[in-house]
Amino acid sequence: MFVGRERELASLNRLYLSDKFEFAVIYGRRRVGKTALINRFISDKKAIYFMGVESNAKQNLENLSKNIIEFETGIQAETAFASFQAALEYVFKLAEKGRLILAIDEYPYVARSSKSLASTLQLLIDKYKDRSKLMLILCGSSMSYIEDHVLAYKAPLYGRRTSQMKIMPFDFAETCRCVQNFTDENKALVYGMVGGTPQYLLQMDDRLSIEENIKNTFLNPASSLFEEPENLLKQEVREPALYNAIITAIANGASRMSEISTKVGEDTSVCATYLKNLMALGVVQKEAPYGEKASRKSIYSIDDNMFRFWYRFVPENHSMIGRGAADLAYKRIAPYLSDYMGKVFEEICKQYLWRLLLSGESPVQFKELGRWWGADPFTRSQTEIDIMGEQDKDTALFGECKWTNEKVDVGVLETLIRRSKIFHYSKIHLYLFSKNGFTKGCVEAADHMENVTLVQYKGLLEKMTE
Repeated sequence: MFVGRERELASLNRLYLSDKFEFAVIYGRRRVGKTALINRFISDKKAIYFMGVESNAKQNLENLSKNIIEFETGIQAETAFASFQAALEYVFKLAEKGRLILAIDEYPYVARSSKSLASTLQLLIDKYKDRSKLMLILCGSSMSYIEDHVLAYKAPLYGRRTSQMKIMPFDFAETCRCVQNFTDENKALVYGMVGGTPQYLLQMDDRLSIEENIKNTFLNPASSLFEEPENLLKQEVREPALYNAIITAIANGASRMSEISTKVGEDTSVCATYLKNLMALGVVQKEAPYGEKASRKSIYSIDDNMFRFWYRFVPENHSMIGRGAADLAYKRIAPYLSDYMGKVFEEICKQYLWRLLLSGESPVQFKELGRWWGADPFTRSQTEIDIMGEQDKDTALFGECKWTNEKVDVGVLETLIRRSKIFHYSKIHLYLFSKNGFTKGCVEAADHMENVTLVQYKGLLEKMTE
């Protein structure tokens, strides 16, 4: 079942319908659905699809040749072109007769095996772009390679592309479309466990409980998810051990650079380089308090839900899992799931607020959303605000998110009101988000105020999936 990617497909179709030379670069992390997107796009079109392999130039040229010859003749042949230039020039000439797509998947594998490939493509694009109706697609999972060797200013192919798409994991609403048979609460839990990466969502069985899904995947040594984070790091970086140590440190509560450096036993300058690479991979994010661009208060957190869940719960139970004691491991994990979901629920609530803004239903026209933390001058203690978004110097919204089984009471609203007064906006709108609703006192207090919106998770889900 193919779900989502409507915008990406629409963009590709616009390029296709131009009927002139087009060059699209598609990249993104492994398992995110790039190949599925390409296959969906070319399914009803004249196209040559070629996937590079991690081998030498000879093997990749033979495979490309087979794909070209099979497209032309319908026959699988062992004949190979003499060079990549000969093979690609043949395709460019074929496209002079009519619209044709050439999709090269896992391009970095091919380019690494043939150092002159990028320059060859540059030469052919410049030679044929005005008379060939080829739509060239280069796709890759090595984001650093694509950014440095295809998109960067000094790359041979710089300036030739007509489109680029960084394929991101699904958001919560799109994820729900993939797991429709789960209960409402379990949809959020699934998103918290594996995020919006299609390949991971396919590992979730909506006929089973969340407990059974966790046992069958994260707590099962035979499952592909059991070693997935470590395998991904091995594919993307040269020194996975240190990267692994840094992610583990963050998962266990080290959020500031000094804390991470102490935990892993490396200088902050070394950690800074590794953290930058992890941010480029979409595994780690760096946050500053809302409105403070370059702040000493910046913290690091795990941005990918699958990595976050895995590093939070698997390593500390590794020996137990290896001995087949999944039931015992789950019993150790279960009490912490609600607390773990707090940050996930904050992200879901942010996505809900963005949806309101884009549909013209938001009372505050914010430019961005973020968290804020710092000193509360009223209590003289450290405090934080889950969600904050500013429209201008006079107007802002503030939000508090509670993923608990208890109903949110009026005290939570009063606390949010007090924290919002740390800032000096003349117009504010407050959002309270709750997993299980609100007490009568909280509802009555909100009703007496004109600037408070109470949102229960069930209603949020209905809005996001309508």
